[in-house]
Amino acid sequence: MKDEKTYWLDRSENVTKLYRGLWGIGIGLLLLDLVIHKHEDLDFAAWLGFYAGFGFFACVALVIAAKEILRRLAMRSEDYYDR
Repeated sequence: MKDEKTYWLDRSENVTKLYRGLWGIGIGLLLLDLVIHKHEDLDFAAWLGFYAGFGFFACVALVIAAKEILRRLAMRSEDYYDR
């Protein structure tokens, strides 16, 4: 099976580079948050990393909502298409 095409994420060293690169970008953006002056209307929005934390928890809430709430709304019985 030498004819199979290999992709760049098939190699573990590339996955490690991607993982470290994403961590580096995230830390760089968090450090940039220290330097940039914010003009926020609300005091808590000017906290260090507020939007990163807000985005993370909003994403987690969306996943939980999709898993728990939307599953109950969209789930059909096992023999739905057989009837």
